[in-house]
Amino acid sequence: MTAIYTASATASGDGRNGHVRSSDGVLDFDLAVPKEMGGPGGAHSNPEQLFAAGYAACFHSALKMVARSQKVELTDTAITVDVGIGPKADGTPGFQLAATIEAELAGVDEATAKQLLEAAHQVCPYSNATRGNIDVQLTVA
Repeated sequence: MTAIYTASATASGDGRNGHVRSSDGVLDFDLAVPKEMGGPGGAHSNPEQLFAAGYAACFHSALKMVARSQKVELTDTAITVDVGIGPKADGTPGFQLAATIEAELAGVDEATAKQLLEAAHQVCPYSNATRGNIDVQLTVA
């Protein structure tokens, strides 16, 4: 692959209770472990939120691209990605992720919506990166 853009970010401090900063300074904030994972929570982000936000934005773009190519007009749309983290299902040490992608596609029938979601899932870079690595569920709101 020849990269047309490369994002760079650095994590420092204590990992999940640390700090992240992008090379251009646009992202520059502290992280905190969520209360559900034994941390302080509060008004700080965490890696799962960042992954969910990136996946949602990327998938939404892929969906719009696929719809345009199929001449389906989308007007009022939103993509919500929920990213869960938990112990590996096979009992081996470590953690794994799972994601649910929910699409809100006003004015689109369910069959078309599902077809668009499946097509977007084939072209979205996040979907391609996670395919076969984490469970990803596609749903229509």
